Amino acid sequence: MIKTLDVANYSRWNSFVQESTEATFFHQAGWQEVIKKAFGHKTYFLYAETDGNITGILPLVHINSLFFGNTLVSIAPCVYGGIVASDEQSYLELDNEACHLAETLGVDCLEMRNRVQKQPERPYKELYVSFRKELDADVEKNFLAIPRKQRAMVRKGIEAGLTSVIDNNIDRIYRAYSESVRNLGTPVFSKKYFQILKDVFGEQCEVLTVELNGQLIASVMSFYFKDEILPYYGGGTDLARELKGNDFMYWEVMRRAVEKGTKVFDYGRSKIGTGSYSFKKNWGFIPEPLFYEFYLVKSTSMPDINPLNPKYRLFIAAWKRLPLAISQVIGPWLSKDLS
Repeated sequence: MIKTLDVANYSRWNSFVQESTEATFFHQAGWQEVIKKAFGHKTYFLYAETDGNITGILPLVHINSLFFGNTLVSIAPCVYGGIVASDEQSYLELDNEACHLAETLGVDCLEMRNRVQKQPERPYKELYVSFRKELDADVEKNFLAIPRKQRAMVRKGIEAGLTSVIDNNIDRIYRAYSESVRNLGTPVFSKKYFQILKDVFGEQCEVLTVELNGQLIASVMSFYFKDEILPYYGGGTDLARELKGNDFMYWEVMRRAVEKGTKVFDYGRSKIGTGSYSFKKNWGFIPEPLFYEFYLVKSTSMPDINPLNPKYRLFIAAWKRLPLAISQVIGPWLSKDLS
């Protein structure tokens, strides 16, 4: 039987997530609250139940945008999603229900953000990869595992006198992140969204900030989940490049995570051929393809909403020239519909 998640069943849903080896940070029930409060999208968090036990889950978000199309996604704005099930029957029931829901809503397509291929017959984007690596329990061994040239960048940050601190609020991460995103020509998420992430996920959500004599250089919001860490939203000021602030920052995230006993460093998603893709490869991480699979409803082809699409070139160039304060006001209105 397929049911829809309500607050009363959050703990049951999260227990399934904790017990499953396939579930990710983004499968947690808290994302239903985050998405509703931050973006106002309709959510459909479906679960399969057998003999009173949850045997499968599928978090879905409905984004109906004038500019970016009408899609049902598992799960936006997250990089991983899709069905997690303990048996084949539960998987099939959830998949059938999702396809039926997509048709009922009249969306362009249903998108499943799988880490591994689930439905080979369905089209998928050969655009994204993830970077994950197991960590050694010895901090120094992790440092020496970084390729020589990248290790030199981290050392330059150390020699420049950079230090890292854990921030209890989101003020500085939002300043650094919004500046970096504006410089890339991409609309920024709202500050409210960052605060909601902190409020909902608590200790799972950590902000590390890099300073030089108290001055903000770079900052990153990371998610802790089981034995993994995912540095997710990060950015730097103009000084970050000169002082190797981003290189130092990610090393500090790794170092602190190892000291906490974390075993996996998840560098997240990147588009093939972009600067972030090259940056992560320079750390010695091996790209692994992500299988974003589509069930097409009204669309005849997969959507192509990404900065590499030539039709967005003029928009990106114009956005880069916006004053930061204006981008922080206009950006959230657009970014809430970006999946």
